[in-house]
Amino acid sequence: MLSRYNPRIKYIRRLSIRRFRDREKRFVAEGVRFVEEALASAWPVEALVYCGRVMENPRGEELLKKADSMNIDVIEIDETLFDELAGTETPQGVLAVVRQGTAALEDLPLAPAPALLVVVDGVQDPGNLGTIVRSTDAARAGGVILLKGTADIYNPKACRATMGSIFHVPVIQGLAAAEVLTYLVRHAIVTIAGDPRGEKVLAGVDLTRPCALIVGSESGGVGAALLDRVDEKARIPMPGRAESLNAAVAVSILLYEALRQRGNF
Repeated sequence: MLSRYNPRIKYIRRLSIRRFRDREKRFVAEGVRFVEEALASAWPVEALVYCGRVMENPRGEELLKKADSMNIDVIEIDETLFDELAGTETPQGVLAVVRQGTAALEDLPLAPAPALLVVVDGVQDPGNLGTIVRSTDAARAGGVILLKGTADIYNPKACRATMGSIFHVPVIQGLAAAEVLTYLVRHAIVTIAGDPRGEKVLAGVDLTRPCALIVGSESGGVGAALLDRVDEKARIPMPGRAESLNAAVAVSILLYEALRQRGNF
């Protein structure tokens, strides 16, 4: 078994640092379900690391067999060392090193149905960000665009919060607002920002058109410079005492109103 001083173990440990992840273009998927999703996807899985604890899960042995059949490097370490590498409080005993996605704006699916995209401006909480990606996947929207200043989708907490949706829906991060707006205009995609001060109630905004739904940070909402350039601002009714909604909740409401208007349920 490998020790904590092994170069490969040191490498995996360093993937918890964003600068290192950005440079290496890799991230860690942890947990039985997450690793299963990685193996079932087209994403390149470079190594699988496990300890004996994974065998406590009925799916653990099958997961290891599948990785081996795919010629993925399978590495066993002891439970103490695995717990040091793990990012969860109760590790399940398996993680994988996976290459990051390579999708670009022009790869986003815009047809045959009217385009439906999500643009995220400045959301900082990794759990919220991961949930946004999960909701986008659930709504079968075309992709998520993360503007500069937004949390890293490959942050371990953000990845776990996607519940595997990171492998199902394109996520593009680190883009400037001007670049994204130019792309959306070129493809005749209407920009609709969630804004508590919006002129229209959400149900009164036409979401059957090709559109990009824009959500801002938990504290400040969509940035003023971007908000001034969107086509429409949609207000989610809040008759209660709460001043605002969680960013991930707001995105989910926007997405499902779009599905309702489009007759998808």
